[in-house]
Amino acid sequence: MAITAQMVQELRKKTNVGMMDCKKALTEADGDMEKAVEILRKRGIAKAEDRAGRAAEEGVIASYIHAGNKLGVMLEVNSETDFVARTDEFLAFSKDVSMHIAAAAPIVVNREELDQELVEREQRIFKEQALQEGKPEKVVDRIVEGRMEKYFQDVCLMEQTFVKDPDQTIKDLLDALRAQSGENVTIRRFVRFVLGEDS
Repeated sequence: MAITAQMVQELRKKTNVGMMDCKKALTEADGDMEKAVEILRKRGIAKAEDRAGRAAEEGVIASYIHAGNKLGVMLEVNSETDFVARTDEFLAFSKDVSMHIAAAAPIVVNREELDQELVEREQRIFKEQALQEGKPEKVVDRIVEGRMEKYFQDVCLMEQTFVKDPDQTIKDLLDALRAQSGENVTIRRFVRFVLGEDS
């Protein structure tokens, strides 16, 4: 199938990837736009993961105050250079993630940051629930594992589905920004304040 300039332009608009990469992906996908997007995402994510080891010490502190001034978020997002930290895409990402944190109330950035005692307590609770539901002993561990995965998706920012686009996780958004910027971008930490609540 002939790949037209219009197709390349459309893919570029969807993915923010360079013209040559878009043309290669469309050629590989035989003109199938969705398949080409998937090819670019896989490549971008692979490149982004290669960058993950590089130091990210620039960035921004983003904040979001919800209407009514009773809920607020402060978020630190790091990049390798100040140049990337000042781009519209980086600032929009930081703002979107701040708003997401306000709405979704994660408790940590990554599951590795969860207190081990908390994880073990949740496992015990899920095990007791499964046994009380009369589940056979031999499948209880698998049930607990599945419920723990769901728990991690509920409380770990990187695993949550993005409130503005449920087809993407926060990790997907971060990987896309890494691919687009060509830098290691990291979410370092956040604080979520609710009026009257203890921190």
